Amino acid sequence: MRGMHPLLIGSEIYRHSSYEPKHPLAIPRVSTTLYLIAALGWLPPGGWIPSPLATPEALTRFHDPAYVAALQRAEATQQVSPEDRARFHIGAHGNPVYREIFSRPATGAGGTMLAARLTAGGGIAHVPGGGTHHGLRDRASGFCYLNDPVLGLLEWLDAGLDNILYVDIDAHHGDGVELAFAADPRVFTLSVHEADRWPFTGRVEDRAGGHARNLPVPAGFNDSEMLWLLHQAVLPIARRLRPQAIMLQCGADALEEDPLSRLALSNNAHWGVVRALMGLAPRFILLGGGGYNPWSVARCWAGAWGVLNGFEPPERLPPAAEAVLRGLAFHRAAGRNPPEAWFTTLRDAPRPGVVRAAVQRVAVAAVRDLPPAAVAPCRLHPTGLALTGLPSPMP
Repeated sequence: MRGMHPLLIGSEIYRHSSYEPKHPLAIPRVSTTLYLIAALGWLPPGGWIPSPLATPEALTRFHDPAYVAALQRAEATQQVSPEDRARFHIGAHGNPVYREIFSRPATGAGGTMLAARLTAGGGIAHVPGGGTHHGLRDRASGFCYLNDPVLGLLEWLDAGLDNILYVDIDAHHGDGVELAFAADPRVFTLSVHEADRWPFTGRVEDRAGGHARNLPVPAGFNDSEMLWLLHQAVLPIARRLRPQAIMLQCGADALEEDPLSRLALSNNAHWGVVRALMGLAPRFILLGGGGYNPWSVARCWAGAWGVLNGFEPPERLPPAAEAVLRGLAFHRAAGRNPPEAWFTTLRDAPRPGVVRAAVQRVAVAAVRDLPPAAVAPCRLHPTGLALTGLPSPMP
């Protein structure tokens, strides 16, 4: 399976589905990413794989059946009762009722679950519609109605894996995933996120009994600092754990152009994390996540797909790709006079800087008292494929 092309999983639902007009997610992100990949000539053989709609029964592998039913009611009626609003946070706290309030998140969940099944015996998959990491078992949270990373990780566990690494580089702490596996040492969660930002969780000392690490970073977090954390914390942890599978939530809201964070990364930083992690386990899933500037999100996630395939971004985008980006509209301040580079390039200019003491401290704390080094077991998937960990990592 390792010799197969990476899989790209998408859906037509993102072409016509949007949150309410003034919501931060009322922008085309996944559809633009897929169009941009196609315009670059980077589609895999046969194109992208349609994401299935996860069934209510599949969703209740993690989510409360009453909550799933409430999402279905909200989609059917386009309204929510006071009781459902209070209990499930549907139509409240930034989680609006919109036309596909069940179908769209269920499609994202279906895509991530499919990716886990397709990579159970080895392989790489990219699901830009996934990454809704704030969703809780019985309520919506942080624009996330269903937690597709949790559902995908459960698929891997159901396939017999018992040593999985989940990495999250969204500007916001991956609280829903950490909480879901707080009592399960088979999943180690590692989150790099902006300190003192919603949901105000993910402190350095929060470790979920030892199998979580949190790296809260200060405002202005730059490319050099991400590279430092990658080499001083993320990679040492991955090499120590020797995971059988890695899932990376690649939220683009940590980019400098994003309106909902104060971080200052270029997309080179995200691509560097993808490149470093994709070869450290025989199974790798790359998800989307946050990101509220349509140009920076699409350029980041399309470029990440390029990394998975070994494609080099062109110095200037071809006309078809440029047309995709020029066709976007963004009604926040950043969209009123976008720089020409947002239309003509895929790669941002690097944003290096000083590696501050606060960043160095979280790296030191993250590698302290790690679990014992994993001994890679060999298990059989029901298909008969061997599920093994990696051989000894490269020095």
